[in-house]
Amino acid sequence: MEPGICYIKPEYLIGEANGGDSNGQTTSRDGDSNKRKHEEEANPQNEAGNKRGGGKKERKRGQNKNRPVFKDERFSHLCHSLIEGPGGEPCTLSNCRYVHDLDAYLEAKGEDLGNECYVFATKGYCGRGVTCRFAKSHTDAQGRNMKGMDYDEQTPPTTCNGISAELQVRLRKHNYDFARSKEVIKQAEKLRDERKQRAEQEKKEETPVESQPEDAENVTPTPPIGSAIDDSPSGRDAPRKPVIDFREKLVLSPLTTVGNLPFRRICKEFGADITCGEMACAVPLLKGLGQEWALTKRHESEDIFGVQVCGNNPNVITQAAQVLQETARVDYIDLNIGCPIDLIYQQGGGSALMRRTNILELTVRSCAALSDKMPFTVKMRTGVYADKSVAHELLPLVEEWGASAVTLHGRSREQRYTKSANWNYIEQCAAQAKHMPVIGNGDILSYEDYVERRALAPHVSSVMIGRGALIKPWLFQEIKQQKFWAPTSTQRFEMLRRYCNYGLEHWGSDTKGVESTRRFLLEWQSFLYRYIPEELQLSPPQKINSRPQKYRGRDEMETLMSSSNAADWVKLSEMLLGPVPQGFSFVPKHKANAF
Repeated sequence: MEPGICYIKPEYLIGEANGGDSNGQTTSRDGDSNKRKHEEEANPQNEAGNKRGGGKKERKRGQNKNRPVFKDERFSHLCHSLIEGPGGEPCTLSNCRYVHDLDAYLEAKGEDLGNECYVFATKGYCGRGVTCRFAKSHTDAQGRNMKGMDYDEQTPPTTCNGISAELQVRLRKHNYDFARSKEVIKQAEKLRDERKQRAEQEKKEETPVESQPEDAENVTPTPPIGSAIDDSPSGRDAPRKPVIDFREKLVLSPLTTVGNLPFRRICKEFGADITCGEMACAVPLLKGLGQEWALTKRHESEDIFGVQVCGNNPNVITQAAQVLQETARVDYIDLNIGCPIDLIYQQGGGSALMRRTNILELTVRSCAALSDKMPFTVKMRTGVYADKSVAHELLPLVEEWGASAVTLHGRSREQRYTKSANWNYIEQCAAQAKHMPVIGNGDILSYEDYVERRALAPHVSSVMIGRGALIKPWLFQEIKQQKFWAPTSTQRFEMLRRYCNYGLEHWGSDTKGVESTRRFLLEWQSFLYRYIPEELQLSPPQKINSRPQKYRGRDEMETLMSSSNAADWVKLSEMLLGPVPQGFSFVPKHKANAF
């Protein structure tokens, strides 16, 4: 069998219309070869446009930056004075830009998408009022928004974090007190400078063995200064009781765009132990941008929740960490030094910090010193380049600087998500940690993969799952139950329905919320389609980078869910969220969704 191909049972194979081999030995789901060289041969007309200098074909990686994105025009929103329906207090703003003609708005809104509003059914009240796309289920004969009999206004919200108006004003007017951050930065700079001076001094004082004085053995060595390198039992070698136990846990990776709150709720239902929000940039957080602070929102089901930050300046990152510690309900803060995105890397953040060790030292020392009760963790890759791994050098240093845990993704920035994650190297790095938990990450898509990786890396404390959870969110359940689970297409569709309900609760059940839910559902489906039911595979389990042969499912829904065509994903969304707006089209944000 050819490597890199997931072989399908003959009864589910689809023969090629162009006369290709019906057994699909080298045929992918898209009808082309599974090998890059075959793709180049099949598309000679595109060869010139896809090549850069040196004659190499440009790889598909990164983001589809020019994709169309649906935008809900602000002038089409209903004024808040009319949200509850007619009869309320009139709008007092002379320059209000929103709609004040309720009848015209309701006519333009269109028909309801269903007979039941999930938000009203679960909470007893829908804050979107008459703008809700399921408004008939909670409006009276006069068109007024109603409250359920069991609705309790004192019930605490199910989500927390985000940014308050008061905090936003303080940040934007630079009135927030960052004295703590400035102090720990000074301490970190002092420790770093002392370490450098000692290193230079030791280098100068190095004397060859043959020229040492006779009484050299009687000289008492001067103990080093600074707790970061202190060899006494009270230093890094002392056993410490962690605030959060990162050992033997299943951790959901922070996933840009697709790792949103509704998706994390799904993963928690399937058994994820620790979750982390999407990567948030430190500068927008300090500017008080609501869109960035929305990435810190947490659902009540997330019992251990962290926020991941990125940046290129230790002062800015430390200040962002301080604000999060003091104003948000988070259990730990994670620093991303593995992000491969070009924009982040070129500005000196993400994986570029693996090359800027002085800046990284200041960042980790200062953020770790902010609080003894708030763990500070680091997520990294093997290095920037595929042929030059540096994580084995950085990981012991990061532990000395005060990190509570390190997650290591077994690929370099250059590799992105191609090739296989190097778990042998992850084990080499994990074995160098003294007390700090090391979390391994990469290429786990089944319980079998999990067992194999844990055997390869016995020093790894826990496992983080990213793309595997996007393709198979029930993977956490498989690992905990130690057996495969093959959901039917009906069960998978119900999972999508739950996701949409959570999305309507999180982003809103009005037109803007429905389309936001649709967009993120489609982004997730761009990964979900890669799941191949075990009953269809010739030699399960499926490997994360293996392309399947072209196949059909056991029913129409399973076939639709396995389609790589974005138009079919849109059809799925219409089954759950109604028709798409006129002129709607979708292109996945992440090119990593492809094989």
